[in-house]
Amino acid sequence: MKFRVNYRLVILLLILVGLAAREVAVELRPSFLRPGLHLVAYVGNTGDGTVTAIDLVKLSPAATIPVGDGPTGIRAHPTRKEIWGLSSAGGYAWVLDATTNQITSRIPVGAAPYALDFSPDGSRAYVAASGSNAVVAIDCATHTVVARGRAGRRPWIARVSPDGKLVVVSNRDDSTVSLLDAASLAPRATITVAPDPEQIVILPDGSKAFVTSGSRNQISVVDLKRNVLVTNLALNGTPDALILKPDGGELYIPSSNAHGLLIVNTQTNEVGDFLRLGMSPASAAMTADASTLYVSDPAAGHIVPVSINIRQVARPISVGQAPRSCQLTPGGDILVVVDTASDELAIVRAKTSGLITLIPTGSQPRDLAIKVF
Repeated sequence: MKFRVNYRLVILLLILVGLAAREVAVELRPSFLRPGLHLVAYVGNTGDGTVTAIDLVKLSPAATIPVGDGPTGIRAHPTRKEIWGLSSAGGYAWVLDATTNQITSRIPVGAAPYALDFSPDGSRAYVAASGSNAVVAIDCATHTVVARGRAGRRPWIARVSPDGKLVVVSNRDDSTVSLLDAASLAPRATITVAPDPEQIVILPDGSKAFVTSGSRNQISVVDLKRNVLVTNLALNGTPDALILKPDGGELYIPSSNAHGLLIVNTQTNEVGDFLRLGMSPASAAMTADASTLYVSDPAAGHIVPVSINIRQVARPISVGQAPRSCQLTPGGDILVVVDTASDELAIVRAKTSGLITLIPTGSQPRDLAIKVF
């Protein structure tokens, strides 16, 4: 028996499939993204020393780039089409050209760097080298070191003040914070804080810095105008991450052993609220309007949306085995989540709290940056 092919029907079906695919692509395309712009997530993979570039429009891996052992501190440059990061094992900063996915520079900074920060205008990058007790400033245009300074023992993180004039460095083995002149990296002051200081956030007006303790349930409040410790604020759990509200009024602290979110009033330096979230909250991302905080819980395998203004916890979003680092795309349409157990990147439609897909990364992904160019 012979079958006759209805070519008109086949053509109609192909047209319908094409139209459906276009509608899906339009629906998933972030609202802010104009034609011709690229939206890419960059994931640092500690297991194989690579960075995976993932196209967030096509929802597929675009490239795998070797960057060196122990990639960490991955950041999108604020003005240049570049992704910056560090090789903690190699002791250098690397620069990735986002348009070609090629490494253009490797800049020696000292032993065991873990994080970097950019000046507000993007002209400089600052790196603390914990293995050499040094801080370096890098000219972002020439990719060269233009200043070197000394911090305390095992400097962990260097953060630049919003006015670009001060660099704040947490010194883990000294239990101190160093204040350095951003232009010359000359020392201004050294302030004793809670033991094993690690993470730092600075208020938008540059008046205070909040510094986590790596071994105590405490956060230190440092007055950057008077160069003094204000208080070591006791917390009911470990400070696993610091997320500052854009206006600087509140500080949100996921705490794994408190199983929730600590909320600090940055004016009174007091814990104002606590929200129980789940098993082990670890990291978070906030919408630009500060209405919603998405908190990762690697032990439970989900993301917890929190409505900040009304202090309401929404239904968790299942995203994988052990979600940790997370970021929102600039328009807030898509939430991107690194799964450290399954070696995948979860893509979530933020406004409807729905998982779109899981995309494979390299081995043991950790750090994450998102770039529009």
